Amino acid sequence: MLPAERKRQIVEKVTEQGGQSVDELATGLDVSKATIRRDLTDLEERGLVERSHGGAVPVMSVGGEQTYDQREIQNLDGKRAIADRAVEEILDGSVVFFDSGTTTMEVARAAPKDGSFLAVTNSPRLAVELGKEENEVKLTGGTLRRRTRALVGPTAESFMERMNFDLLFLGTNAIQEDGSLTTPNEDEARMKQLMVERSKRVVLVSDTSKLSRQSFVQFAHLDDVDAFITDAPVSEYRERFEAADVSVIVAE
Repeated sequence: MLPAERKRQIVEKVTEQGGQSVDELATGLDVSKATIRRDLTDLEERGLVERSHGGAVPVMSVGGEQTYDQREIQNLDGKRAIADRAVEEILDGSVVFFDSGTTTMEVARAAPKDGSFLAVTNSPRLAVELGKEENEVKLTGGTLRRRTRALVGPTAESFMERMNFDLLFLGTNAIQEDGSLTTPNEDEARMKQLMVERSKRVVLVSDTSKLSRQSFVQFAHLDDVDAFITDAPVSEYRERFEAADVSVIVAE
């Protein structure tokens, strides 16, 4: 296993389990404890984990917000599977909004680059990816949030209020028990709310780790969503999606 892949798995394990010991990581990844300690030192310096006595814990506290770089390396295989299925929703000639985020980044990477649709986004990173080859891309403008690399604020909101979109690829930090979609930041919540309001079809793209989480600000509800594309079956939550008339699509 390459060092970069091993470190990605360490961050995933620490995040998903709420912390891991050096022994647990060494056993799970079949490497020496010394290797794990060196990896944890590097990951802590990059702000991706926090060292604890005998191991590591997530840097995100309850109610906090992970950085883009932290989220980018988590569950990458699942995000790519979601993306491969999501791009089937793009129709020729359509106007498609891509929400900022790491799952939507994978959708952008998998999207056609032949100029067959107009892409719009509030993420400079996604705009660069979407603008490769023949695609035309529009950016919302606005103020860049360093933590998530998303454009927000009055300028971005004014752009959204004047536009209409055929399709939205929407991300979320949490899907709560009552069906609320929530995110930690009020400015990003307002942008997401406008995305939903201005789109004919809303496709939520998220891995199952977001189910039954809670975050600070509600920006929409499952009732506002047409389809949910995810990476694993959601059997115990199926009634929640059926009640909201959301089509659940599990990416293979």
